[in-house]
Amino acid sequence: MTTTISMHSASAPIFLQMLGNLRVLLDKAEAYAATRKFDPANYLGLRLAPDMLPFTRQIQIASDSAKGAMARLSGTEIPKWEDNEASFADLRARIDKTIEYVKSFAPEQIDGSEGREVTIPMRQGDPLKFSGERFLKHYALPNFFFHVTTAYALLRHAGVDIGKRDFLGGR
Repeated sequence: MTTTISMHSASAPIFLQMLGNLRVLLDKAEAYAATRKFDPANYLGLRLAPDMLPFTRQIQIASDSAKGAMARLSGTEIPKWEDNEASFADLRARIDKTIEYVKSFAPEQIDGSEGREVTIPMRQGDPLKFSGERFLKHYALPNFFFHVTTAYALLRHAGVDIGKRDFLGGR
């Protein structure tokens, strides 16, 4: 028996689960900072290497990846949000806003987008062009997971008591 999945089921639920998990990671980091008696704002600029983007940008880009994927797959304009988060409360609000945005798409807005042409503008060079299915599988989801994983790794490296179950969630 062959089972097929839809573009919506391969995107929205994954974004929602991982954004929820990312929110839990923020909660655990803030709780850890409170027990150790330091300001959780210390996490905002964390980097594993001098040339990488800091923790705050990892959250922003994960958010942008999810909202960008949903907009591109539905053929709608990507909302532009300022990247001005400067606290854990701001980052939580960004995640919550992204969750609400992803939830706003009905399956029929995303399903059938497998063959839709998706174009990603590049800062340098020609834009990247994909079919909707290839975009989701080979660009949007890997990029999203890269930034969620990096945010996780930064907090774990900083001593926050999180593990694989926190990353994957208990679902």
